[in-house]
Amino acid sequence: MTYGTGSSGPAPLLVACALGIERLALRGGGPGEAAGPVTVLRTGMGPLAADHAVTRALRDPAMREAAVVATGFCAGLAPGMHPGDLVVADETRDGAGRTECSGVELLAKELARAVPRRVIHTGPLVGSDHVVRGAERAALHAAGALAVDMESAATLRSAVRAGPRPVAAVRVVVDAPEHELVRIGTLRGGISAFRVLRTVLPAFIEWHRSLLLPRR
Repeated sequence: MTYGTGSSGPAPLLVACALGIERLALRGGGPGEAAGPVTVLRTGMGPLAADHAVTRALRDPAMREAAVVATGFCAGLAPGMHPGDLVVADETRDGAGRTECSGVELLAKELARAVPRRVIHTGPLVGSDHVVRGAERAALHAAGALAVDMESAATLRSAVRAGPRPVAAVRVVVDAPEHELVRIGTLRGGISAFRVLRTVLPAFIEWHRSLLLPRR
């Protein structure tokens, strides 16, 4: 299929997150009008919940051509990452395979404009069905991943399984190798990540709008 404006109007945008606090942050993302309708979907935690929620959402005829962005918090894997850094996936990975992301450079550019004082990392985002710590984090980083979360890989895989569409994953680092959740300072890191997540929705909207522009 060709992604763009159909007889029923512009294709919508589905933004999927797992947690209520993530959805709260996204709803506070400020003004902005998407090229098509925007839906923020809370999937629940874990890959199975994400798979079921996204599959169900995309069965709605109104969402048939929706672009999908997976977002929320993540654990950074690379040394030197800090809470509040952004990860723009060029692909998501898990035990079921890989999903390539769309418009990665464009999305990173829009995020840099929306959050100009934050570090943006681009690379693979790996999925897990449990919280990853210590040596397991190091092993995932050694395999090439920049960050890990529980839902992005399942979200994007479910989205492309339902039909061809643009997909992306953007995560905000809430803890990192030098700032793990079990350490003092976690609260500060969580607040920083929440504040950054509040700013990202306009960048998703601009990414979506650009994908709908006629190709010349």
